[in-house]
Formats: sequence, C-alpha cells, structure tokens
Amino acid sequence: MKVAIGGPLKVTFRPWVEGLENIPAEGAAILASNHLSFSDSFFLPAVLDRKVTFIAKAEYFTTPGVKGKLTAAFFKGVGQLPVDRSGARGAGEAAIRSGIQVLERGELFGIYPEGTRSPDGRLYRGKPGGLARVALATGAPVIPVAMIDTEKIQPPGKVLPKVMRPGIRIGRPLDFSRYQGMEHDRFVLRALTDEVMYEIMKLSGQEYVDIYATAAKRQIAEAAKAEKDADKAARAALAKAEKDQAAKERSDEATDDRDKPAS
Repeated sequence: MKVAIGGPLKVTFRPWVEGLENIPAEGAAILASNHLSFSDSFFLPAVLDRKVTFIAKAEYFTTPGVKGKLTAAFFKGVGQLPVDRSGARGAGEAAIRSGIQVLERGELFGIYPEGTRSPDGRLYRGKPGGLARVALATGAPVIPVAMIDTEKIQPPGKVLPKVMRPGIRIGRPLDFSRYQGMEHDRFVLRALTDEVMYEIMKLSGQEYVDIYATAAKRQIAEAAKAEKDADKAARAALAKAEKDQAAKERSDEATDDRDKPAS
C-alpha cells in the first residue's frame, strides 16, 4: 500500500512536511492530529516510513460482496483498524483497547482527539476519553500533528479531489509520565488533552473553538435548517402576497365593470 497508494499520492499532490525528525525510528508513539478531511488518514501515513494504525468504523470491513471485500482489503492495507461503533460507550472502550494493543506491539497509533472532522476548518475541543486514557495506560509519548489544507482538496460531498499541495507539521513528542497512575482522574484527562490540543493549534494556525466538533455540527445543521425554513416561509409569504394582489386586482376590475354605465 505504501507503493500503490502512498507513491501516487506523493507524486500527484506533493505534500510538504515539517518535523519528520520527531517521529521515532522505532518504538510506540501516539500521533494526535487535527482532522480536516477524509484524506488525512492517507496523507499522513504516505509521508512516513513507518506504519500508522488508525481506527475506522467496522462497516468498512464487513460489507458483503466483491465491493465489500475490496473495501475491507483497502482499509486493512492502509492501516485502518475496525471498531464497532454501535454503542457510544462500547465504541469508546473498543477504541481504547485497540489503541493500547497497537502501542504494546511497539507501533504508531494515530488518533483524532476532536473525534470527528472539523465542520468549518477550525480546531475544536479534544475529547479526553480516548487520547488521554491510551497515553496514560501505555506511557507512550504523544506527538502532535497538524494537517494543513487537506479540507480544500476534497471537501465533504465532493467526489473528485482538487490537485493542490497539502501540508503536514509534526511537533515534538510530549511526555505525560508525570500523570502516570492518574488515568481515572477526569481533571488530569482534561488537562492532558488540552495540552495536546494547544500544541496542535500552534502547529496548524487554526482558530480554536472551545466546544466539541459534534456540537458544532449540530449547531451548523440547525442554523442551516432554520435558514432553509425561513427562506421557505418567505417564499410562501411572497407567493401569498402575489396571490392576494392578483385577487384584489381581479376584484377591482369586476367592480369597475359593474360601475360602467350601460351603452
């Protein structure tokens, strides 16, 4: 997959990279990245010599038929790990266990602390349950990563990507050994996550928003619906006004006809 996918990606899009020296040549590490596009999980592994394992929804691996098998083979090849997301709490625990297993093998584990793609290109609050718990359970260093301009290559809903150069900035590893044994302290989980998000913000230059991306998506969807409803109501009111005006004009014409003297 490094050759079949990584090679063409690098040749076609020519991503620029800063901080490659911060990726250890061997041993476990967590790559904590912002999330702008579906393609983030492909560009980052493409520029690294080592394999990076990300989490993907189990449906990518269980779809029946030839297409399903090809999709499963593709995601396995690019280092995606299936996790059942049928239950929110169960999905979170499954993701944590999967991350711990990857790190215990001495490999690189990729995670998006925001939990979902940014809806508008800004950086949102990190979720403490996954990143912080995996980091404290394994003692692995956390390496902040900033994906830059990937959302411009293939925005949500677009099928064909735009050929342009994305960027990747890799920060220095963060050591959280001072919090060892405190993985059940929610204040520690929050502090660790916020520190990582701050480093990602510095690398990416994104505007930081102190709410979860999932909440922002709901707000954006609600605002879009409200705008659509308002537009629909305005069109209905305009149509009614035009209909009332036409009826008034017909009524006035009928009155004029009645008031005309007989010839």
